[in-house]
Formats: sequence, structure tokens, C-alpha cells
Amino acid sequence: QLQLVESGGGLAQPGGSLRLSCAASRFPLDDYAIGWFRQAPGKEREGVACMSESVRDTNYGDSMKGRFTISRDNAANTVYLQMNRLRPEDTAVYYCAARPFYCTQIPDDYPYWGQGTQVTVSS
Repeated sequence: QLQLVESGGGLAQPGGSLRLSCAASRFPLDDYAIGWFRQAPGKEREGVACMSESVRDTNYGDSMKGRFTISRDNAANTVYLQMNRLRPEDTAVYYCAARPFYCTQIPDDYPYWGQGTQVTVSS
């Protein structure tokens, strides 16, 4: 089955940037919609960004619009999340997930998940 591995997390200062990667193996990513989710301690998992299988549709959580950008490189079988102007409230474990065709903001709609990467925004 599809396997996903996130990387690129770490410590960033407020106002800084990080780029997360989600590398897929065993199947081509361009058959799937890819979503990024995050979960902070004591909070529910929330949608961050998503790109549909066709790449025509992208959407973002309200607090991420204008700061985060999702992109994909099908040749590398990798999806990226560029995060700029980071805030302390962006601190969370970030996950990528895959589902057929189109995006949703509902984590339970995604059958394939990576293991997560920690992002900490602190001065």
C-alpha cells in the first residue's frame, strides 16, 4: 500500500520559515489528493492544506492562508508544504495524508498517513 514519510520539521523562530516534505513510495502520488494536517497537544487534528489529484484544487485552513503553500513534484513523488511567517501557535506535529482524487478537511477520509514531523515555533 501507499507509504508516506514526512521530513523537514524542526525548530523555527516566530516569523521564520520551514519546508516540510512528504515522500511517497510504492505508488505514484499523482493518483491521490494529498492533505497536510497538524495536531497540537490537547487539540484535535486540523486540516492545514490540501491539493487534489488533478492539482487543480488547493485549499488551506483559515489561519494558514497567505502563509503556507502546498506543492507537488510528481517526478520526485513528493509533496511539499512551504510555511512562512510562522507563529508560536503553528507548533504541532504535522502529518501528510493521502486519499483518492479530491480533498476534504476530514482526517477520517484519508486512509494513508505518514508518521508525522514535529514543528516547534519559539524564540
